[in-house]
Order: sequence, then structure tokens, then C-alpha cells
Amino acid sequence: MVTAALCSQFMPVRQLVMPFRPLAFLLLCFSLSAQSRVTAIRAARMFAGTGTTVTQPGLVIIADGKIQSVGGPVPEGATVIDLGDATLLPGFIDAHTHLSMAFDRDYSGARLAALSRTVPESAIRATENAKRTLMAGFTTVRDVGSSDFIDVGLRNSINAGVVPGPRMLVSVHALGSTGGHCDDSAGFRPNLFGRETGPKDGVINSPEQARYAVRYNIKYGADVIKTCATGGVLSPTDDVDTPQLTQAELDAIVSEAHALRRKTAAHAHGAEGAKRAIRAGIDSIEHGTFLDDEALQMMHDRGTYLVPTLATRTGLAESKFPPLVQKKADLAVKSQDAMVKRALAKGVKIALGTDAAVYPHGNNAVEFALMTADGMSPAQSLLAGTAVASDLLGLSSQIGTLTAGKQADIVAVPGNPLDNIKLTGSVVFVMKGGVVYRNERSSSSQQ
Repeated sequence: MVTAALCSQFMPVRQLVMPFRPLAFLLLCFSLSAQSRVTAIRAARMFAGTGTTVTQPGLVIIADGKIQSVGGPVPEGATVIDLGDATLLPGFIDAHTHLSMAFDRDYSGARLAALSRTVPESAIRATENAKRTLMAGFTTVRDVGSSDFIDVGLRNSINAGVVPGPRMLVSVHALGSTGGHCDDSAGFRPNLFGRETGPKDGVINSPEQARYAVRYNIKYGADVIKTCATGGVLSPTDDVDTPQLTQAELDAIVSEAHALRRKTAAHAHGAEGAKRAIRAGIDSIEHGTFLDDEALQMMHDRGTYLVPTLATRTGLAESKFPPLVQKKADLAVKSQDAMVKRALAKGVKIALGTDAAVYPHGNNAVEFALMTADGMSPAQSLLAGTAVASDLLGLSSQIGTLTAGKQADIVAVPGNPLDNIKLTGSVVFVMKGGVVYRNERSSSSQQ
């Protein structure tokens, strides 16, 4: 017998593997969904993201893709999903990913592959990265740097239900200076690509070019503007901590983005480049590896978020780099933990972000454990990857907590993550927008 719950879970799969939908199946699903559009998810406990404790038991009522209520009686006729000894949580949020890029332990091989792969192949590979991320419980991501508009295409395909993946906010090209961390042609011979990179590629060298690049990105689909305020670990021709944009250039990027109602993020390892971005009004500092006390105090006073991307160390430890890059990687990893501890002491707002692609996609939850090891409580780290991250993304009215009226983005982990934060890496249930994508714990029943 086909049930409404089966229809809701089966339809995303049919969209992937079948070129048409038989009319009879569609009519059956429509009829069943009209009769039973309410789902109740039960578990032993719940972390709603509205505080720092769990409640027992956990119960969330979903209707039409949104949370109808939390707790209370189960409506008559509702489909009940009972997950047993598990904890319900808001869908996890990763504020720093690169789903269109692939993790590769061989640094030189990865750079060659980026030149040899066609755009369609890269796009197809990106769909697998998106699926792994969703199945790990990350129902929303901010994707901060891509090429060939693959991030825009992936976001649109996910939104259309063509492929499974997290809700995405995308940035198109990250904006930086000639020869800097965001200049993809750095390290290659001149004229290899037929021309010098420019604003359409995210490479800018004046406030005027900065404004043009922001407008160009937004014209072609950017939800957020990302810039590179300092050098990077994996870029081959720069020092990791040097500033790479002037104050005027950063002022232009942020003011133009904010005028067009887009938030901004700055890749910044070094303190001076970060301070320029903070003065410009940047919404978040990504990495922040070598931030000094002045920069951290500025972030606290201005409400600037820190996205520390601690998970990068897991991929860096597995990878093979040329000497210059290896030296930068070693230096960065040694500095991360002390910086986060000082940020916590100053009360800087911290959101979870991992830099997915620097490590294998789908392992995002390791960030929870690394943040906890640096002094955050398990509850604080969970909030960093739910409620706090949703506020950074400007989506707190839609996601981030298990409260009535928000999108039904719900994950479940076995046991109690406040007792063992590493349980976030063992997700057993994933729902996004009311659709179940993973359920390893129960079969549905009717109340």
C-alpha cells in the first residue's frame, strides 16, 4: 500500500532517476497528501536551539513543509515518525563551504584537474558533494567561492528539486586582488588563459572595480559577497597573513553589497587585513587565524561574526603540498586553537563553518567537536551550527531553531549530543523543508 509518507520520500528520488512521472502516481500522491499532510516526529529528547538544554521527550509537528508546533498532542490522522533514543535538533548550518570544489590530497594534481575537467563534469561532481553534505545533517550552507557559476546552477537545481542537497546561499566569484588568494590564475605562466583576470573573474584593483564586481556577481545570482582580505594557506604565490585589499577597496565592496541587501564575508587570516574588513563593516571574518586582541575586540564591539573553519586541519593533515604551502599550513594549524580561545574570552560571536573541500565533503560535523575542544560547551557549539549561523546568514526567521512557523529542517542523532558532541557525526535522520531524506531509525505509522 502506498502511503503519503512514502510519496513524500519517494518523489525526490523519482526526480533524479525517472524522466517522467506517471499521472496515476501523481494523483495518488496528491490525494494522500491532501488527506494526511501532517507529520509528527518523536524522539527521547530535543535540542530546539532556543537555549542550552535538551527537553524530554522531543516532539515536532510538521505541516506543509513548516513546523506547526513543538510539543503538545499529536493531531489525529498525523503520520508519526518515532526515532526512539535519539535527540531532535534543528538542521545543521555550515557557513563556509565550497561544494563545487573537490577534496584532493595531491595539491599539484588538484590544480591540474581543475584545468582539465570540463564545466559539466565539475557540475556533476558538485551534485555528489551536495548530497553528502545534506545526508550529514547540514540542511543549509553558505557557499563562498566558485567558478563558472557552478554554485548558482547547483543552488537552482536543488531549489527545483532536480538533485538533493542543502539550501544554498552562493557568492559566485570571491573578490580579491591581482595575484592574491582569490586570483585563480596566480602561480601559472602569464597569458596561459588568454588574458589577465579582471573584475568579472573576481579580481579587482580599485574601489570602482570593486563596486563593478559586486554588481556583476549579484547580476548573475550571488546571495552573499565574499572577499579575500588577506593571503591564504593554499594559494601558491602569497604570504598567508598579508593584507591584499586597501581600506578603500574593502569599503567599496561592503557598502555596495549592503546597499544591494547582500551580506558580506571576508577570508582573513592576518590581523591587519581583518581589521580593514571589520572597519568596512564586514559581516563575518572567515578563518581569522592570526587575529590579535585589537581585531577581536573590534569584532566584539561591532558584532562581527567569526567563522573559524577548524575542520581544515583534518584535510591539511592528509594532503601533500609543495614546501611554501606546507609551511603556511603548519603555521595556520598551530595558531587556530589559541585564537578561538581568545575570541571566546572576548565574547565574539562564533558561527560554524568548515571550509568544506579542504577536507572531504560530508565530514562537516567534525567542526562541532573541534569547537568544543577549544572551550565551547557542547550546547554552544550546537548553537554555533544552528541558531547563531542562521542569524549570520540573515535567515533566523526561517531556520535555525525548532520553533513554530520555521522551515521543517530537522536532524536527529543517537543518544544525547550534550553528553557526547561527537554524536553529531552519526546523524540518523534528516528532514529538509518537510521532506525526509534520511531515516535509519523507524517506519512511519498513522496516529
